[in-house]
Formats: sequence, structure tokens, C-alpha cells
Amino acid sequence: MADYFSMFIKYLPRLLGGLRMTILIAIFGLLIAVILGVFLCILSISGKKVLVKIANFYITIIRGTPLMILALFLYFGVIKDSLPLVMSASLILGLNASAFMAEIFRAGIQAIDYGQMEAARSLGLSYGQTMRKIILPQAFKIMIPSLMNQFISSIKDTAILSAISVNELTMVAKTIIARNFKAFEIYSYAAIIYIVVITALTFLSKYVERRLAYDKR
Repeated sequence: MADYFSMFIKYLPRLLGGLRMTILIAIFGLLIAVILGVFLCILSISGKKVLVKIANFYITIIRGTPLMILALFLYFGVIKDSLPLVMSASLILGLNASAFMAEIFRAGIQAIDYGQMEAARSLGLSYGQTMRKIILPQAFKIMIPSLMNQFISSIKDTAILSAISVNELTMVAKTIIARNFKAFEIYSYAAIIYIVVITALTFLSKYVERRLAYDKR
């Protein structure tokens, strides 16, 4: 047991370096997903059949494709060496998460009573003004827990990106194992780090949910 903990201390700096890369990719991926998700949401609620079909087609394809396949296809088949590896990883993660983000945004907007849209339009506000000043602020509060859950999922999904040699936490663990052949110990260290981070973010998500529920009273 003493050897187990001493080895953990020895490799912790390298594993934390991988964790920093994991969080960085997850953050950039989430930003890309938010931008694309908003765009897809606008298409899906536009009421125009062609735009709705385009959004639904994209969402169906992305949600139906495993992230591993998506990563290998996009990186080796499309991106290749045209972007730095970190940017490529963030883009792949963002494209994958964007389909889920679009559904989160759509559900949040549709949760707001449509009567508010009609009332605002009758007062002379444009569609854009109504969405920006009335609908979206309310919808955003509804969406916050789901957005945080998606961020948590994105952090876990970065482990799959080790397939394209991104130097995130799982890839760092694989590199260490290739040198010392201590797979059980190293993977358990990586698992502990993931669990600590995910648990902390989960508690934060629940805290935000409680705060939002309290503010509604």
C-alpha cells in the first residue's frame, strides 16, 4: 500500500498536466458546442421545413455516431494536419456536443409559455428583441443544470480522444504505463482524478440547481 501511494505522488504532476489539457479541451469544446447548438436550435424552431430538416438531420447523425468513430473519421479523414491537435480535439468534441446542446436550448426555449412571445410581439417588440430580452433570460436559468451536466459529460468524453493521441489525462496514463507496465495502478490513479473532478462538478451543479429553485420562490 505504501508503494501504491508513493507511486501516486511520483506520477501525480504528470497526471495533473493531463488533467489540465482535459479541462482545456472540454472548455473550448463546450464553447464550440454552445455556438453551434444555438445555431441549430434557431434552425429547428424556425418553422421553415427545410431549415428544420437540416437541423434534425445533423442532430440525428451526430447523436447516432459514437464519439470514437466521429473522432477517427474527422481527424484522419477530414482535419488531418490542417489544425493543431488541441484545436482538432476541441472541434471534434464541440461538434459531438453541439447536437445535444441544440436539444437543450430547444427544450429550454419551448419550456417558456408561448403567450409571453405573443404578448411581447403585440407590444411592438421584434422577434429578435423578444427572444433576447424576455425568452432567453428565462430559458437560460432552466438550461443551466443541463449545460453543466453536458460539461461533465464532455470531460469524460475527452478520454476517447486519446485515440487521436491528444495528450489528455487518459493518454498521459497510457504513456506512463508503456514505460513501467503498471496498468492497474496508473489507471486507478487516473480514475481517482476523474472521480474527484466529476464529483466536485456534480456538487456544483446540484448547488446551482438548488439556488435556481430557491430564486423561483
